[in-house]
Amino acid sequence: MSLVRLNIKGISYSQTQNGAYALILNEVDGDRKLPIVIGAFEAQSIAIALEKEISPPRPLTHDLFKNFADRFDIVVKQVIIHKLVDGVFYSSLICERDKIEEIIDARTSDAIALALRFQAPIFTYKNILDKAGIYLKVNPKEEEENESQDSILMDELVASELEPKEEPRERFHGKTLEELQTMLEEAVINEDYEKAAHIRDEISKRE
Repeated sequence: MSLVRLNIKGISYSQTQNGAYALILNEVDGDRKLPIVIGAFEAQSIAIALEKEISPPRPLTHDLFKNFADRFDIVVKQVIIHKLVDGVFYSSLICERDKIEEIIDARTSDAIALALRFQAPIFTYKNILDKAGIYLKVNPKEEEENESQDSILMDELVASELEPKEEPRERFHGKTLEELQTMLEEAVINEDYEKAAHIRDEISKRE
């Protein structure tokens, strides 16, 4: 299976579902975006890693892992999002020490937080992107506005004290596949990636 490289587009916050965040990954050579629901702590950790000039007064958990790995000459070479089951993404850290490669299982949010700290590339398999990716084409002006909004959101995440909260799961019982597809298209148009991810996962379960 072929690998597709991903970049981090930003972090989206749901105004309608308190405490829910979606990490938006974008394929490097394409228009598809991969929204992944994450917790508040992981969202803050990723945002801090993206903001190069900001350093927390004490190391966060992912910073501690990076310091530990550096001390023992362990390098995270890449992250691979290798599986999607019932809306849950599974990832692996490809690590190396003394030219010996090891594969370590990790939550996708943790894996990406570490990838940023090690400046490691992020990949997924083409079949996962085919199944879970969302197309969103915008004009250059809208793209600039979206990037500005992402930057503002990251600033808010870095500045605020966030506590982990239970991720809400919107239920879609009674909705047909056609209705869910319409809802998915509306969520994408409204750039509500977190909601789109939930709807996409529900469609995936039924197919």
